[in-house]
Amino acid sequence: MHIKQLDCIRLPVINRLYKQFYAAGKAKADETIWVMEQHQQIVAVVRFKALGQVQLLTGMLVIPAMRGQGIATMMLQKLQQQYQQMPCYCFAFKHLQSLYQTNGFAIVELEQLPPELKSRFLRYNSPKKALIPMIFRGLCETASSELASRD
Repeated sequence: MHIKQLDCIRLPVINRLYKQFYAAGKAKADETIWVMEQHQQIVAVVRFKALGQVQLLTGMLVIPAMRGQGIATMMLQKLQQQYQQMPCYCFAFKHLQSLYQTNGFAIVELEQLPPELKSRFLRYNSPKKALIPMIFRGLCETASSELASRD
């Protein structure tokens, strides 16, 4: 399997994938899109949307047949250079909180979100979705802060 940045000419392929497995997802030309391919088939996708001086990791999708094999973790770990371009946030589904925390993201309070993200979070979040705002802090820093919070 390999990870590569998607050429925007392939947006229709990604949008068909979203339509099939995650109807709320829709890739746009102004996003940075990364895919993981196996045997020339896309098995996972994640998008990054620049919003002012920050970016939002959004639309993480692993196709159902490939879930439970560590693909999301592999993608999150391989995309470290993307997170380091500018502060990176995500709105994680509650059931995926530990996945993101294990990969360097930490929970951030709603009041700490930049205004452009706070308004977006309030629009996206609902009792059904139960989203958690998170920021990438780095693998070492996140592990250290989790250990400190246990003391």
